[in-house]
Amino acid sequence: MVISRARAWATRMPGSGWMIVALVVGFTIGTFIAASSPVVEAAQLVGGIWLDGLRMTIVPLIFALVATGVASLGMGDHHEAARLGRRLPLVLIGLLIVSAVIGALMVPPLLGAVTTAPADIAALRSLFPASPAPAVPGAAETVRAMIPTNVVASAAEGAVLPLVIFALILGLAVGKIDRDRAEAVIQPLRGLADAMIVVVGWVLRVAPIGIFALALAIGATVGTAVLAILAQYLAISIAVTLVLIVLGYAIARFAGGVPLGRFARAIAPAQAIAASTQSSIATLPAMMVSADRIGIEERNAAAILPMAVATFKITAPSNTVMMALALAWMVGVEVSPLQLAVALPLAVLSSLAILGMPGQISFYASVAPTAIAIGAPIELLPILLAIDVIPDMVRTVANVTHDVAAAAAIAPPVAVDQ
Repeated sequence: MVISRARAWATRMPGSGWMIVALVVGFTIGTFIAASSPVVEAAQLVGGIWLDGLRMTIVPLIFALVATGVASLGMGDHHEAARLGRRLPLVLIGLLIVSAVIGALMVPPLLGAVTTAPADIAALRSLFPASPAPAVPGAAETVRAMIPTNVVASAAEGAVLPLVIFALILGLAVGKIDRDRAEAVIQPLRGLADAMIVVVGWVLRVAPIGIFALALAIGATVGTAVLAILAQYLAISIAVTLVLIVLGYAIARFAGGVPLGRFARAIAPAQAIAASTQSSIATLPAMMVSADRIGIEERNAAAILPMAVATFKITAPSNTVMMALALAWMVGVEVSPLQLAVALPLAVLSSLAILGMPGQISFYASVAPTAIAIGAPIELLPILLAIDVIPDMVRTVANVTHDVAAAAAIAPPVAVDQ
């Protein structure tokens, strides 16, 4: 089975402590090395190869997991399948609303605690020249793009959401046909998932090397010469995200019934990989292992986690609210409570609308509507995009934490031996 295969490989992986040490040491060393150094180029090469080794398994793994997970639910306990189907959107959308509210409550007082001098704003603009915003697809085009007209092309382009939707539909259909024929479809897909887990196991055995190389390159690129105004923005962004991470532990404990210690130990390796790769998708195999370690049944984890990775980012609404308010703060625009109240549903909706979009376009598409609603200038968005690498590391950790915590809330774990 997929989870048992993943757990077997997990026993051969380096401990999460080595991954965290590699992350901290790599980033620290990187801050003392010039970005143009051959050492950084070598680190980017090594880290890139390691990351690509993870990424190459993602498309077939997600497709196989979603299709087999949904099909297994359809072939098994129909009451359980219906229960999960009801709980999944309720839990995920509810958490997105909570995320937006947290951003609205935390960011204004934090921004009010700092001051912004006009000279600092001028220096900020000169440091990061403005660049034109990419074209944002319309609502109709975005919705249509979710339905793959060519599944092979979607897989080749790495378009996760259309692939997940096709796998979901396929799994539902397979669950409705004769059991013997359904098994003939499911078994090859399970074999594919098992094989991908083996490949992921090979890659994760050298995770400290890959994480060290990626962290070194990030440290050298970002450096320590960050203007005070940007440092304040980064601190606020990270503070909001840390609150969301704590919320993830609380959800696992009180909604999923998982002891805090067990959840912390289980999620730590996935968090280390998330911080270094800045990719929830690349962390999916580690999340599957984490879910198994806290007692989530295999078929539930295989159905929920890939869908959560593709459709749910707990940090998206709070980050959108935070960025819009930061843009207003940078130019001295006062935001009224009414404007902020209007911005909250926009932040939640935009976090759903950007699913499947490329990174840069999604950045603009998610923040721009909320920023415009509160009267903030979107011309400064490239400034925030240029320094987004640091808070994005922490946001990915939060997203991964909540994916597993939400899975525990949707399908409460069974008791496991530790």
